[in-house]
Amino acid sequence: MSRLGSLADPRQDVGGEETALERLEDYLRDRRIEVEKHLAMRLRPEEGLPSSLLEAMRYSLLAPGKRLRPILVSMAAEACGGASDCPWPSAVAVEMIHAYSLIHDDLPAMDDDDLRRGQPTCHRRFGEALAILAGDALLTMAFQVLAEGYPARTAAACCRELATAAGAAGMVGGQVDDLAWESGGERNVEGLEYLHARKTGALIRASLRLGALAAFADRPNPPPPELLERLDGYGRRLGLAFQIVDDLLDVEGDAEQTGKRVGKDAARGKLTYPGFLGAAESRQRAERLGREARACLEPMGADAARLHALVSYVLERDR
Repeated sequence: MSRLGSLADPRQDVGGEETALERLEDYLRDRRIEVEKHLAMRLRPEEGLPSSLLEAMRYSLLAPGKRLRPILVSMAAEACGGASDCPWPSAVAVEMIHAYSLIHDDLPAMDDDDLRRGQPTCHRRFGEALAILAGDALLTMAFQVLAEGYPARTAAACCRELATAAGAAGMVGGQVDDLAWESGGERNVEGLEYLHARKTGALIRASLRLGALAAFADRPNPPPPELLERLDGYGRRLGLAFQIVDDLLDVEGDAEQTGKRVGKDAARGKLTYPGFLGAAESRQRAERLGREARACLEPMGADAARLHALVSYVLERDR
């Protein structure tokens, strides 16, 4: 059993049949393979692209990972009735943004990490200058992928969605606040939640909204606001639950399982959910967020079954 305890969705099967969580793991494995195929196809040699830069980009983008964000794009597109090929430009773009953020977060001026996804961080492998440039290249290429991948209306909406989530009032702003807290900023649980709603949650919410936008790319009208709001509410709660589990793994996990250093947040004096609330209350909060996330999907019925099951996967992950 996971260190987080049994937080499984009650919708799971009981008895000898394969459980919903086991079926989801099969789906996630297949989707992960598909995502990585599309990522590798997009990062190929081209005129003007230095081979050293391409190597650093591929090293970080194709490193083993959960691919949660691009898979969320795919799941949301499926839940909204999208064609099978519609999510891939958005899925590739969001994973490029995520990879860029990890490269930059790991730098000595930021979190100063030397291990990511089970291998040396980009700056440890290629040096700081090339790592920064690899992150910059992935960031800008993400918007090129969206612009080239969809009709103009959908491409513009996707670019706006991703820029808002990744920008100054989203992921980057959350990272700034995180660094400020290390220097002794005011600390309370509301501020912690607001920080992670941007640093981690903004890109998770954007992934779901991008999936809906992609699903409607070939339809005369964009997705209705109420559909985007349901996915956004689910993503907001899932993102916070994901961060709580991440914090718990930093306290309770080991580097071999997680693929990155553990115990580093406490060593740096960073504010985390278990550091602020304790492990038991943090688990309870994650469980409550999981219930609330599932409730957001109720109006979508069976179309959102995989998104329902994903909540349990996030709560019980060990890496």
